[in-house]
Amino acid sequence: MEKRIETGWLLDFYGPLITERQREMLRLYFEEDLSLAEIARQEGVSRQAVHDAIRRGDTQLRGYEEQLGLLRRFRRLYDALRQCQCAESMQDLRDTLARLAEEEGLDGL
Repeated sequence: MEKRIETGWLLDFYGPLITERQREMLRLYFEEDLSLAEIARQEGVSRQAVHDAIRRGDTQLRGYEEQLGLLRRFRRLYDALRQCQCAESMQDLRDTLARLAEEEGLDGL
């Protein structure tokens, strides 16, 4: 997945766990596509301060994902749902649901 898109998703999942300042700078950089200089001017800080905040925030978001795996789990569930929508038979649907339950460690759905 493209880094920009992945960071946007990570920000959605884990944004509340980082500082408001990091969250806003990450949002401006990855979602609004502003340059470091534009963000620095808007926030009244140096370009280096913006770079450091973005790097630290991105590192923290990826660390949370590594430990918690919420985005990975969301993708797996989303993919399974898409497969269910495309199932051509009830058996295909049952197989997809059984595989999902096994991956999630459930005895059954």
